[in-house]
Amino acid sequence: VQLQASGGGLVQAGGSLRLSCAASGNIATINVMAWYRQAPGQQRELVARIGSSRATNYADSVKGRFAISKDPVKNTMYLQMNRLKPEDTGVYYCYAYRVWASGQTWDSWGQGTQVTVSS
Repeated sequence: VQLQASGGGLVQAGGSLRLSCAASGNIATINVMAWYRQAPGQQRELVARIGSSRATNYADSVKGRFAISKDPVKNTMYLQMNRLKPEDTGVYYCYAYRVWASGQTWDSWGQGTQVTVSS
């Protein structure tokens, strides 16, 4: 399964963006899908993740502003970003992880989409 992220852009502080991560295959069997971001000169950090049961987790810095979701029919994951701040600027990557009962694992990264928030 390959991942294709899109939806980034330039937005003013306080604005909104919706990122999409389209998968080339069935996401229903994927254990965890997530969004990470990387600001210039900084390490990649987890923004939000969603499990197979749709349980979600968020970085403290985005709680209450971002919402992660997925649509198994469209094989797409989303990140709705509201009340954006300049510190949300970075390249956003989607990620998928699966583990089988045998212990075998698989993961995949999307190519990234740039989000720039101006003050």
